[in-house]
Amino acid sequence: MSNYPLSYKLSWLPRLLRPSLAGDRNGLAAPAATLIDPQPMRKARVAFVGDISAVANRDAPECDPAIAALLSSADLVVGNCESPIVERPHAAMGTWLGTHHAMSERFLAHALKNAGIARDRLVLSLANNHVLDQGIAGFEETLAALRRLGIRTIGTVAGGPVQRHAAGPLAIGFAAFTLWRNTDAAPFEERISRRAAEWPLDAVAGIDLACAVPHWDWEFRHFPRPATRALARRLQDRGARLIVGHHSHVVQPVGRIGGSVIAYGLGDFLGTAFARLPWPARVGSIFVVDVSADPATRGAIAAYRMHFFMRLRAGSHERLVPVEALDGALKPRVAGRLEAIFPTLRD
Repeated sequence: MSNYPLSYKLSWLPRLLRPSLAGDRNGLAAPAATLIDPQPMRKARVAFVGDISAVANRDAPECDPAIAALLSSADLVVGNCESPIVERPHAAMGTWLGTHHAMSERFLAHALKNAGIARDRLVLSLANNHVLDQGIAGFEETLAALRRLGIRTIGTVAGGPVQRHAAGPLAIGFAAFTLWRNTDAAPFEERISRRAAEWPLDAVAGIDLACAVPHWDWEFRHFPRPATRALARRLQDRGARLIVGHHSHVVQPVGRIGGSVIAYGLGDFLGTAFARLPWPARVGSIFVVDVSADPATRGAIAAYRMHFFMRLRAGSHERLVPVEALDGALKPRVAGRLEAIFPTLRD
């Protein structure tokens, strides 16, 4: 049913238990950069968050005020809706076991409110491997719930290969797709985009910035695989100037290819796996990108920065805390892991 190679399946549990720092680190840039100096007079801010799910939460999360303030400052927030939105699971046994994702409309609404994310400024990708976990009926229920909440979507076949959304005064074209599926090809590919770097050139006509949102790479690995980096180059060749990926469930580096910026993986925004996870899988990031709206540089990336946080357990829910606010023995461990992925943090 799924399209995962055998080597991927065999490595999943070992990497879940011990997320890996192995891999090629060459050519991966610093976690923060200013690309236009002096900064443009007019800018639009886009904040990207990682995978969103209720799997590790019975109740909506708490969110540190600093994180909520950061997200509320964005003209647009973009994330990955990792779980179907259903009132009652259609796949009851799989949902109970944790292999099939599900979250309620009420949970999502409360989570967004607590995180400072306005629904009318939110875009969620549905291009991920779990989107049909509750079947076709669950997918239709998800679309209806997001319409009721006033949340826009990307990554569906019906929406086309590039879907346009406003960020302040700018028009951004999002090409969202997934390399992975958990179900048979036919029902999945009729609904969810799996087109990687294949959009027609006229699909990006009239937009200010082309942004790819891939669900790619292998889970619980901090450094992207060579195939993932090769796909990033193909996306850059196709005109994507911003690429922000999901699926790894751990933070991954930021890279630059020509004039394009690539955030390979943001980790989870809300826990998509088990409630009790090794601590490296509970470190996430918010990728904030400022885009010029000045006439001379319209659509150019002016600056970007990763903002790191930790998902701490608090009874039946998670508590999102900036890593700089951590204390005790966990703080130096998290700092050491982030410095291994982003060496300039030591400076």
